[in-house]
Amino acid sequence: MNWKLKDRNSYKKYLAVLLGVVLNVALSLIARYLIKMPLYLDTVGTIAVAGLVGVYPGVLTALLSNMIGSLFDTYSIYFAIINCMIAMLTSYLLRNDKIKNLSKVVLLILGSSFIGGIFGALEQWALFGKPQITEVDQTVQTVSAVFGTGILPTFLLINLGLNLIDKGITSAIAFVLLRFTPVKVREDLFYSEWRQKPLTKEQLKEIGAYSRNKLKNLRGRITFLLSFIAVVLTLVMVIISMRLYYTRTREEHKTGVQNAARFAAQLVDGDKVGKYLGSGLANPDYTKTYQLLLSAKDAFPDLEYLYVYQMREDGCHVVFDTDPGMDMNTDINTVIPFDESFNDYIPVLLAGGNVPVIESNDTYGWLLTAYEPVFDSSGKCVAYAGADISMEYLSDYVKTFIRRILFIFSGFFVTIMVYGIWNTGASLVYPINSMAVATKEFSGNKKENLSEHVKKLRSLDIKTGDEIQNLYEAICKMAVDTTDQIKNIEHYTEAVTQMQRGLIITMADLVENRDSDTGAHIQKTAAYVRIILEGLRKKGYYYEKLTDKYMSDVEMSAPLHDVGKINISDTILNKAGKLTDEEYEIMKTHTTAGRKIMERAISTVQGESYLKEARNMAAYHHEKWDGSGYPEGLHGEVIPLSARVMAVADVFDALVSKRVYKPAMPLDQAIDILKKDSGSHFDPKCVEVFLDSLDDVKAVMKKYQDS
Repeated sequence: MNWKLKDRNSYKKYLAVLLGVVLNVALSLIARYLIKMPLYLDTVGTIAVAGLVGVYPGVLTALLSNMIGSLFDTYSIYFAIINCMIAMLTSYLLRNDKIKNLSKVVLLILGSSFIGGIFGALEQWALFGKPQITEVDQTVQTVSAVFGTGILPTFLLINLGLNLIDKGITSAIAFVLLRFTPVKVREDLFYSEWRQKPLTKEQLKEIGAYSRNKLKNLRGRITFLLSFIAVVLTLVMVIISMRLYYTRTREEHKTGVQNAARFAAQLVDGDKVGKYLGSGLANPDYTKTYQLLLSAKDAFPDLEYLYVYQMREDGCHVVFDTDPGMDMNTDINTVIPFDESFNDYIPVLLAGGNVPVIESNDTYGWLLTAYEPVFDSSGKCVAYAGADISMEYLSDYVKTFIRRILFIFSGFFVTIMVYGIWNTGASLVYPINSMAVATKEFSGNKKENLSEHVKKLRSLDIKTGDEIQNLYEAICKMAVDTTDQIKNIEHYTEAVTQMQRGLIITMADLVENRDSDTGAHIQKTAAYVRIILEGLRKKGYYYEKLTDKYMSDVEMSAPLHDVGKINISDTILNKAGKLTDEEYEIMKTHTTAGRKIMERAISTVQGESYLKEARNMAAYHHEKWDGSGYPEGLHGEVIPLSARVMAVADVFDALVSKRVYKPAMPLDQAIDILKKDSGSHFDPKCVEVFLDSLDDVKAVMKKYQDS
């Protein structure tokens, strides 16, 4: 991939969003005012942007398109969630040039049609109780009446069919735009999301192992936090809005109901209230006043009831009541009991005093009630003009308001959530987890691969422009410095190791050169030791013991197994004939002498030392498996493994090599002796792997025979 820093300029994706919004709004207006068909064509830009740039730019395009569309269609903003869902579906199906896959294209058309048809219809039904487009509403009514199907199922099917046509046309236009977009532009838009070198599918799966539990990873936490904040802010906004609306509406209605009661009180002649109670509509003045009260009620459209009551101990005596359910010919002077909500105000009402606006929720529903005294010419309160305004509609309004707020918020909520996932992924999760994986590989692999892992780490090319980039650059520098230090240490260690090997060989040669005819004994036994150790590990014998370090220590120490012979006189060491019993006992002391020499060497070195195995081999390579060896008569696995390995190598080389006191033994005869003494003299496993590697053994013999 052609990955460059300039491809990360964010203006490119936002320019794509702007063009997508313009395209959506323009085609939507064409469909609305020119085509004049029940089509929307408002997701072309959304599909194109989601397919080219990614899920967040696609969702943002959808939200902005519907926000601007609400300038022409008031209800457009409610359906932003539908277009946001289509953007997410598009990004999932068509991202990374999947438009060439026909099955994905078909799935997009069907999926977006289902979202727009079913979810869109259900949303319209929840908001308006019927189709938003008049022509569609009429069609639904006709089809439902003809086929006897329900209104909602009919609407769902018709809307689904219309969306198949709409999304088919929309997708076709979007596909043309996608297919004819230059490759360079596609790459620029694709790279504009990343703050590092884009990851392959395999790399994304690898770093996904760090984010399996959503609530325990960084992306999940940030997305949850953003979502939580968005929900809380929305709830607070809804509660405050409803509170303010309720308070303002209540105060307005209080003023209105008081004005209505006051106006009604002015229409009634207090001196005639007594006559009205006796005559009713038969009295021309009563009829005239009643008509005025009816007109007054019509003048206050929010009024639920307007009436005039005379307050007495037994209840409210009806003088006038504009309620259509009341007949003033028969219901005049009817006594209406006081509601419980008025209990605190009854004494004041009976005394003719003023009471505040009363809010009640009882037999007659949720009402605001105002009473205004009606006075006669002497200033005595003879009745009260009452006015009621119903607050029941507020409940319905609140439900409608909440539904609309939720639909509006859903689009913003999805956008915020997608932004949280998208932005934390590009700016935090992918860079951090990429660094984690690369650093883990760097620290957990063998030293010979360090340079390759440094290159892999630096190839991430993280450019977030913040603390993440600082951390990345610091890790890269640390990796480079660590690699250089390790190389320097390796070089130094190798030099020290070579020096140690040289000193060991020199010491062994000094001892060996006193023996007149050992024939490169130390070189051959070291080679046989390596063959036996590798054979044991290959077969899984003593696997806990056979570490790389242990095998290296044993092989390096092998030449020192006869270092104790430095204390043996040349007369005994180079004697041509058989040693006497006394001479043999002296020869046997080379094991204990070798152990003392090695222990003195070990005491000068602090910490772990490979010379510990040199001590074991020098001291115990003449011990036997059955316990009949020397110097201590150890047996079985009590004998150090390195000494058991050296016993096989040392005896075999002694058998097949010429000595001053004997000729070289044929290989077959030497093998027979090893087989015979396996389990008595030698560790059976060491003999087994040695005999399994005869080709390597013969190669060593030939090498030193030729030399």
